[in-house]
Amino acid sequence: MNSKTRLVWIRLYEETGDAGLVCRRCGISRPTLRKWWRRYQALGQAGLIEQSRAPLRPAARKVDVEMEALILDLRRTRSLGVKRLRNELVRQHDLQLSLDTIHRVLVRHGAQHLDQARLRRKGARQYSRPIPGDRVQMDVCKNAPGIYQYTAIDDCSRYKVLGVYPRRNAKSTLSFLERRGGNAVSYPAHSD
Repeated sequence: MNSKTRLVWIRLYEETGDAGLVCRRCGISRPTLRKWWRRYQALGQAGLIEQSRAPLRPAARKVDVEMEALILDLRRTRSLGVKRLRNELVRQHDLQLSLDTIHRVLVRHGAQHLDQARLRRKGARQYSRPIPGDRVQMDVCKNAPGIYQYTAIDDCSRYKVLGVYPRRNAKSTLSFLERRGGNAVSYPAHSD
């Protein structure tokens, strides 16, 4: 909407004096008409120009320069994450800051990522037995109501044996173990 359209609303209201009629005819609400009527009464046609809704001054920062220096120093010297930084600030310096505030300080100074390398596993240790059938790893999982998948993996050959049963009970488990090499499907497992 522009100021000319608002002036038409005001002129129509001045002529009729009926806010309900003006609102119905122009397709606006009563609070909108009241807002622009008050502005027109106070400032004339200049009051009908749209004003910026941005705040006149920015919100006050929660963290001053000394606090920022303290956060950055703890980050540099002790390599603490955001949660541990918050705990240290509360415990050692009696500063209550939110995780978001601390994170904003770290982002502002480009220190949001820790330089420590994460520990990575070199490879999963697999059990290995010298004789096939010496040790078998077994698992049961429910795939759907009334469908249980039994899986067994031989530690020596890494062959996988699967079986499907309607119930997960001792009878099904014993039946699976007895039929392990018989009717169940078997194929080599992936060795990464």
